Amino acid sequence: MFFGRKPKGEDFPIQRTEAEWRSSLSPTAYKVLREHGTERAGTSPLNAEKRSGSFLCAGCGTPVFESDSKFESGTGWPSFTAPVEGNVATEEDNSFFMRRTEAHCAACGGHLGHVFPDGPEPTGMRWCINGAALEFKPD
Repeated sequence: MFFGRKPKGEDFPIQRTEAEWRSSLSPTAYKVLREHGTERAGTSPLNAEKRSGSFLCAGCGTPVFESDSKFESGTGWPSFTAPVEGNVATEEDNSFFMRRTEAHCAACGGHLGHVFPDGPEPTGMRWCINGAALEFKPD
């Protein structure tokens, strides 16, 4: 059963059919990236990733976060203070009777997670991102 919002595919430079997305993504990544799902807290191996490198959109490979912006938020999801400039876009998300700000890949429209104004310095923001929406590329 579908509970989220579908991304606006025609608004993004990288285009794929639903069949292409399904064949290129794991079921969990598809649910998160294409159906705005959320993985269970604490399930991503990227929570413990401490190496220097880049976090890429698992849908299209666009660099969306750098390791130097990652921090431990205690939420159970990889968290960052800032995205790679120009590679992550936001929009208002009013699903589930809440008002939040959704973060999505600016290249393919894949749902990454949400951003909240309760993070540490230097930005004060917490980009709470699903590990299933990311791939890690070490330096």
